[in-house]
Amino acid sequence: MTSVTVFNNKGGVGKTTLLCNLAAYLALKKQRKVLIVDADPQCNATLYLFPDEKIAEIYEGKHGSIHDLLVPLSKGKGYHVGEVPLLTSTTFKLDLLPGDPKLALQEDLLATDWQQAQGGDARGLQTTMVFLELLQRVADYDFVFFDLGPSLGAINRAVLLACDYFMIPMSSDIFSLQAIENISVSLGRWKKGLQAGVNAHKDKHDEEFLVQDERVSWRLKFLGYVTQQYIAKSVRGVRQPVKAYDKIIKKIPTTIQNRLIDEYSEEPNLDFELGQIPNLHSLIPLSQSAHVPIFTLQGRHGVVGAHFVKVAESENIIAGVADHFLQNIEKMA
Repeated sequence: MTSVTVFNNKGGVGKTTLLCNLAAYLALKKQRKVLIVDADPQCNATLYLFPDEKIAEIYEGKHGSIHDLLVPLSKGKGYHVGEVPLLTSTTFKLDLLPGDPKLALQEDLLATDWQQAQGGDARGLQTTMVFLELLQRVADYDFVFFDLGPSLGAINRAVLLACDYFMIPMSSDIFSLQAIENISVSLGRWKKGLQAGVNAHKDKHDEEFLVQDERVSWRLKFLGYVTQQYIAKSVRGVRQPVKAYDKIIKKIPTTIQNRLIDEYSEEPNLDFELGQIPNLHSLIPLSQSAHVPIFTLQGRHGVVGAHFVKVAESENIIAGVADHFLQNIEKMA
């Protein structure tokens, strides 16, 4: 099983749309067994994958959510006991651990216990690695994707500390470049904090937590980035970003190289640009309203005229990202 976080602390970069469509392509076209964990309290992935009536069932208490995993820890009772509350999306052909707005209430728990974890406290480490424990319980999946909110808070830290890889969707603006700096600095602090906590725990000869999982260590690696939401024009039959976007896009590789590849990749010679996704305009709201992947949109979903060509183009674009994604994982494994 491979765990991947799709993450950017800048909002509005198309993170959830990219994650859900990449995951759906792997499930539908590559026959991979895929799970999405919605760790964003805004629950955008959950809302995307399921129709309104199913959403009502989830939040009327008829089905569990990611919040269930944190409740026992908040009460000092250890990890969640029982089945992980998963749902299957019939249109995306993958499973989901639903998000929950109440997850935001556990931010303080994760923040407080992180302070204890850095000192080697068993309870602090146990809480901090809650998502690693989850990954052990869903190990029969080929890929587990985590969707995160746009922050550098305690929830996102706990997810990233548990995962194998992270990838970043980039919008074509100066703020996305600045976000890379923030991400790099935060990852460096978290890496040092986790290593300090594990070493302190071992020094205390306290086996209460670590003997349960020897994988409690930093292993997160940068997988690549996708540039999104630029406006393209056709130049001699080739679609290229317009000048205003192209100027910013050209700065992205150097920033990524200096702040992420050099620090968080063991294979620095890979091609880390997983793809470029231009603005897909009305296809995205159509996809969201129909709760289907963009590349499976049909006439019954509201696609008309030239939009059918755009749907076919979107499949080619997502296929390219998926192939590059799989190639990088194979080379880094």
